[in-house]
Amino acid sequence: MNNIKEVRSALTGDKYYKIDHASGLTIYLYPKKDYNSKYAIFGTRFGSVNNAFSLDGGEVRRVPDGIAHYLEHKMFECEDGDAFLKYAKTGANANAYTSFDKTCYLFGCADNFEQSLEILLDFVSRPYFTEETVAKEQGIIGQEIRMYDDSAEWRVMFNMLENMYHNHPVQLDIAGTVESIAEITPELLYDCYNTFYNLNNMALCVAGDLDPEDILRTADKLLKPCQRHEIESYFEDEPYEIVSDYVEQKFPVSVPLFNLGFKDRAHKVTQKELAEIEIICEILTSASSRLYKLLDDEKLINQSFDNEFFYGPGYNSVIFSGESREPQKAAEMIRSYIDDLKRDGIDREDFEIAKREVYGEAVSSLNSVDTIANMMIDFHFNGMDIFSIIDDIAACTLDDVNARLRSMLDVKNSTLSVILPR
Repeated sequence: MNNIKEVRSALTGDKYYKIDHASGLTIYLYPKKDYNSKYAIFGTRFGSVNNAFSLDGGEVRRVPDGIAHYLEHKMFECEDGDAFLKYAKTGANANAYTSFDKTCYLFGCADNFEQSLEILLDFVSRPYFTEETVAKEQGIIGQEIRMYDDSAEWRVMFNMLENMYHNHPVQLDIAGTVESIAEITPELLYDCYNTFYNLNNMALCVAGDLDPEDILRTADKLLKPCQRHEIESYFEDEPYEIVSDYVEQKFPVSVPLFNLGFKDRAHKVTQKELAEIEIICEILTSASSRLYKLLDDEKLINQSFDNEFFYGPGYNSVIFSGESREPQKAAEMIRSYIDDLKRDGIDREDFEIAKREVYGEAVSSLNSVDTIANMMIDFHFNGMDIFSIIDDIAACTLDDVNARLRSMLDVKNSTLSVILPR
């Protein structure tokens, strides 16, 4: 029996449907009337960090690093043909990605949405692996791994993560290593698929000028009920302290790159906390912020300067990034500014400007079907809601944000990763 719930936003007037499908899959439909483009994303809570897990309280299994990404690659190779070739016939633009905490398959289109949705649900529901095709993929993914090893932007980030985390697998390349993927077999891929691609561990998010009945008709046709299982991922104890406060590497770049990471204690991030941290990040790195102006006046940054709140199962940090001809001086100025801000508190005018900006960005994001669907799947896997986060941003106070700032961004627990010109 399918259960459909309508969810409305009092602040924006928008609505979406949450459908608990009979198969066990959670489906979100965000209708955007008169929008020509449509978008769908089908994801599972299985990313690169989920390399040690148990099923229904059984023994803990350890699988090769990079297997979630490897599985994503193999899913497009169906017994009855390549999924991309099927999409070519409907005109949909399809893709997929594996992150630290999830794997997602997606497409966007203007026409033939139901046919494209059938392709998506069909190939993700029917794995097909053989010794020959798995061996062939090792060479392809091996090339991808070497390509990322030659990317300055990739290395500056993972050098920082290796300098930040002692034991957590977030420090490991999402694609694994050439050595780790050599251990992958069809049997291991099927084991991981049957564990994590259970529909109760997945979500489908669609946005566009669509009707719930159309989505349900396709889901009812292709999805069979799955037995719910308890999946537990395991991580080694991770110290609060970073590994080291500096790492550098030389690459053929014209301007040095940097990532400055502030490690925090791992915990389940609440929606209220996320809203407060988004405002803090805006206060620190928006082009109108005081810190940005200080760094810009000293010619320590350019328009690439940015930051993000980086969080997931067992990891939690804030990362500043960009190009700088003097990255160590820029990092020290950022650390000093944060220390002063924590001591003196955030200026009320700065807070109000940042809050309006974050609120405006959250509301305007609801005008893009792909942004909506991607946000919904992120929020689903983190136990959050696309409308409630807007409410939480609106409800944030200066006292809330100052208290949050004092509890995070420990400058003594930060690490700087630099890529210097070769």
